[in-house]
Amino acid sequence: MSDHEQLDAESAEPSSWELPTENKVIAEESASSFSVSRVFAIVAVTMLLIAPTLYALGSAGHLDEPKRRCNCSQGSGHRVSNEFDLSNAAIPVDEIRSGGPPKDGIPAISDPTMIAAGEANFLNPTDRVIGVVNGDVARAYPLAILNYHEIINDQLGEQPVAVSYCPLCDSVSAFDRTTSVGVREFGVSGLLYNSNVLMYDRNDSTESLWSQLKRESVAGTQVGEQLRLLPVELTTWAEWQTRHPTTTVMSNETGHPRDYTGAPYGRYFSSDSLMFPVDQADARFPNKQRVLGVLVDGKSRAYPSSAFDVQTTRIADKLVGKRIVIEFNPDTESLRVAEADEGVTWMYSFWFAWYAMYPETSVYHHSQ
Repeated sequence: MSDHEQLDAESAEPSSWELPTENKVIAEESASSFSVSRVFAIVAVTMLLIAPTLYALGSAGHLDEPKRRCNCSQGSGHRVSNEFDLSNAAIPVDEIRSGGPPKDGIPAISDPTMIAAGEANFLNPTDRVIGVVNGDVARAYPLAILNYHEIINDQLGEQPVAVSYCPLCDSVSAFDRTTSVGVREFGVSGLLYNSNVLMYDRNDSTESLWSQLKRESVAGTQVGEQLRLLPVELTTWAEWQTRHPTTTVMSNETGHPRDYTGAPYGRYFSSDSLMFPVDQADARFPNKQRVLGVLVDGKSRAYPSSAFDVQTTRIADKLVGKRIVIEFNPDTESLRVAEADEGVTWMYSFWFAWYAMYPETSVYHHSQ
């Protein structure tokens, strides 16, 4: 799912490039056969010829790192131009911001290639993955891939699923892609609300906008409709494999020229500062404290990782009368729902993003 104050040196465009081999030959021949002025002319023409290609690559997000271009050194962000119909928006339009890339500049993936766990040589044991189970089908989606694509439209058995990740919020969700108007395919709009990705419906002629963390349509023909959350886990590859040895995993052969071995948001994760403003903030925890957010009948509760330690690795709690059991792995610092009553749903997020979307949230404490 960057330039915001030039996010990382790692996220910037390559600092140098070379002319294609045939152009080098032309330049060398020109230097020996023509005057200096003609050499300059040939180089200028060459640059004009390849400039559109370089621009297209950059605009389509085909350079090595994801781009979230935003001139927001003061934390304001760019307000969005109306590429989408926001006439009936359920959220404040002046709080919708452009993350930089255009629509589909961060390309969502549909019908991804899956491989057996034993074939996933590109994954290390400590790499983070999103895990989803449907019946006998267990599947892992590496965050290293989702950093560059943010949405995966997939099918687990008979279940259409959208696996979504917003790197700015470290937020993870899995949705049933079935809506009141049929199964939908989601793309990345390039827009943000409270620093969180806004997905768009590729099957809708109005390209309805959907908030990942609010899990509902916020503009377009389906405004107000909610997506059904599916059980999801955010953990390490080794831990997921231990519990699901027959799991498949998304291949890094995505058809997109990306280097999935980097950490494009490394500096962002190591700082508590944000790239985009949020509507509401709460200082009880650091902005980027990881939480598991639970939803039951319109009520929300955050379970911060800081509420657990080596002595407290499992808690049982109730929200609106619904029981939930959460386990914490101190080695991987990961949270998972071990047991839950029907009607309990959950997502993962940084604290700042969860609170911005659910300011009425309660927070779990040991004394509860």
